Amino acid sequence: MVRKNLAEILHDHVTLELEGIDRMYLNGYVPSLQTGAGFAYFVKEQLGYPIASTAMIAPMSRAFVGRIEQFVAERGVDLVSFRKGERKDDVAQAYLRAFDGEEGVLFVGKAQEKASVFRTEKRTNEAGVKYPWIVRSTAMVNHYYFYVLDRDFGPLFIKFCAYFPYAVKVCLNGHEWLKRQLDKRGMTYEALDNGILSCDDPRAVQRLADRLDEKKIEAVFRKWLRRLPHPFAPKHRGAGYRYRLSILQAEFALTQVLDRPLTGRSFFEQVIGENLDLGRPERVQLIFNRRVTRRTPGRRRTRVLTDGVVPSLHVQYKASDIKQYFKENRGLRTETTINNTYDFDIGRSLSNLSALRKIGFEANRRLLRVEQLSHDCLIGERQFRAVADPVVEEDQKVSGLRFADPRVMALMQALCRFALPANGFRHRELRPVVAQLLGLDEDRYSANQMTYDLRRLRLHGLIERLPGTHRYRITAAGARAALLYSRLYARALRPAFSSVPGAGLAPPRSALGRVQRSLDNYLQEVQLAA
Repeated sequence: MVRKNLAEILHDHVTLELEGIDRMYLNGYVPSLQTGAGFAYFVKEQLGYPIASTAMIAPMSRAFVGRIEQFVAERGVDLVSFRKGERKDDVAQAYLRAFDGEEGVLFVGKAQEKASVFRTEKRTNEAGVKYPWIVRSTAMVNHYYFYVLDRDFGPLFIKFCAYFPYAVKVCLNGHEWLKRQLDKRGMTYEALDNGILSCDDPRAVQRLADRLDEKKIEAVFRKWLRRLPHPFAPKHRGAGYRYRLSILQAEFALTQVLDRPLTGRSFFEQVIGENLDLGRPERVQLIFNRRVTRRTPGRRRTRVLTDGVVPSLHVQYKASDIKQYFKENRGLRTETTINNTYDFDIGRSLSNLSALRKIGFEANRRLLRVEQLSHDCLIGERQFRAVADPVVEEDQKVSGLRFADPRVMALMQALCRFALPANGFRHRELRPVVAQLLGLDEDRYSANQMTYDLRRLRLHGLIERLPGTHRYRITAAGARAALLYSRLYARALRPAFSSVPGAGLAPPRSALGRVQRSLDNYLQEVQLAA
């Protein structure tokens, strides 16, 4: 069977491609109640106590829990105490299957979980007089999960902390929202467990997916706040003590459904094997479009995980992660999860969703471009010789880029690091990379040598100068040549040398000649795939 490269698979065998927001986990908080001073002001001005103490808000917390219990009794919904280790989603799915209404509360769950709360400390002033002081702390307190079915968003939950300042968490799914919109418009489709498998009008479905924004999410949150028990009384809300939403976690998914599932999965497993080095800093910064240095906090790594027999590829940058897997043996799912918006110099406010969406979708596409370059670096024999042999361009003759020459190999490996940035690279950015790959100090690989090598690369058509600048950009031919040289050396030449006794004793010129002749034969006998 002829192996197909990634570009061919994605161009010829994708029946549906869909970008959309997947799961979102949001934090609801009251901005003015995040500090001890804000707590003290609320107790004095809203509750009317002269001294700020956590004891003063205990009646308010008991009243909130009482309203929850009253709500459960009046609506006839179950109050479920989650057991330790129990999967809450499994419980929710059972209630969802049994629910026959269009919209409503499925059940209310209760669990003890750690929360950020206020505590009162006793302190002593210089005169020896004790006084209460409000500090932030953590405690194990009850949380109440309201699992609801919304006619626009489908299943979601809103979780309330039963202790002041009553933090809220919201979990919803953008693909479930999309399915409800398709149903409302009478558009036929076949669903994945968490996505769309097929539809009559893919472009219309994509346009619908693009409409999910922060305004719709804010609206569904406010809608259920009005219907569920609220920890703050109307007079408190009227005084400005209202929840604001921020983003704790957001998943941005690209789903590409393939026409032949078995071929697709087999190919995906090959892609995993070819891209175990995606976690290297230089590749992470290409995918996430962020500069990575030794001081960049967090992990940059690639992991391959297996859930049963389904493998998944993970690329990490700080607290963010790109996950790639073959979903339900039908489609390639590439999914960027942003767990900390500050990794990308963006605030957590829900109003920043559009900026995060752009980052997530671009990261997915960059990962696919990196994989395409890695998996399809074939060039024909004529193109190979054009790179390896001397050329005359612009009335200038330059030497060839001979395969296995140490300096040429360092140049090619360095080009692999600069394959994707749209703004290219400068002389001073490439030079230290080449020197490092040669095992030399930077002053032993001079600026003149770098200039000469850039000229060789440019006249061979492997790089091009960006108009009006001193920056260069690698061409498509250059990317293929750089990857072919690097991978052929690592996978064919180095193992071959290590298996031949005394190979390292041959004179360099004759050894390179034999390498070139062997390579010519090799190119004629076998199709090279990355």
